[in-house]
Amino acid sequence: MMSNFNGSTSNITQTVLPVHQDLKTFLSVSSCVIFLYVNGVMIFTLRKKTVFQEASRYILFGHMLWVDTLNLFMSVVLFVCALCRLFVMKIVCLVLLVAATALYQVSTLNLALMSLERYVAICFPLRHVEITTYGRTHIAIGVIWMISWIQSLSEIIVFYSIDTTNIAMHLFCSRTTLFRLQIYKKLDIAFTCMFFMSVCFVIIFTYASIAAVAKTAACDKMSAKKANKTVLLHLIQLGLCAASILVGVIQEVIFVYTDYMTSLNVMYFCFVVFMIFPRCLSPLIYGLRDQAFTLQTSFCRKPVKLN
Repeated sequence: MMSNFNGSTSNITQTVLPVHQDLKTFLSVSSCVIFLYVNGVMIFTLRKKTVFQEASRYILFGHMLWVDTLNLFMSVVLFVCALCRLFVMKIVCLVLLVAATALYQVSTLNLALMSLERYVAICFPLRHVEITTYGRTHIAIGVIWMISWIQSLSEIIVFYSIDTTNIAMHLFCSRTTLFRLQIYKKLDIAFTCMFFMSVCFVIIFTYASIAAVAKTAACDKMSAKKANKTVLLHLIQLGLCAASILVGVIQEVIFVYTDYMTSLNVMYFCFVVFMIFPRCLSPLIYGLRDQAFTLQTSFCRKPVKLN
């Protein structure tokens, strides 16, 4: 800990710490602002063309962009609060945490929907338009939103019905400080395992199915190969999201066994790798790899008419 260092090292650390803290905060927030801008450009492009608003693939992509944008914004708010050790009102902290949890789960379930859409497009090309209609796509999005709010509503019910551990009106906003009862951890573990096992099964199933269909002569092998790469990138993105579950455990350990400077460095690393990076994969997976969409978002070319 800091008390184990000699006097001169402690003085240097105390002098340099605010500079490092401000620099990391600036780098984190500025990088998030850049990706928020990119997401904003893509959302604007999706709303500009009718074809993007009617095709299920682009509807799900636009939904993912909105969710990732909100998720990234919530992550930045919570990260800045944690880094600056800000104390907020208990009710505000509760709203931030349950909203962040719901958005995180919506983003995870949306990966499964997008993989299923690619599975239908490659494995059932003649029925793709019939199965993935505009109405059914929005119904599926509504279903994953309802499912994603189950954990958050459960935590709110527990918080106001049986939780008597939080009596302070202002506190440091984190799940560890607000949700102290063991029932919160059990709920979090149960829902996390259920969501990630389900989504992982769907993505692996769609990847294997598309790979099997790609070997047949009756399939557009180029489209199948590209779809398989997309699903594989979804699996990598899911793996990064799953790894972020360990962030809370890592932070609890480093707060106990390391000094404050080390804990800040680990928090910064976890935030960039497990929170920002997975959200930044979304434009790469769908936006930049889609030729029609890339042509529409290009600033160096005239808009392309899509048939």
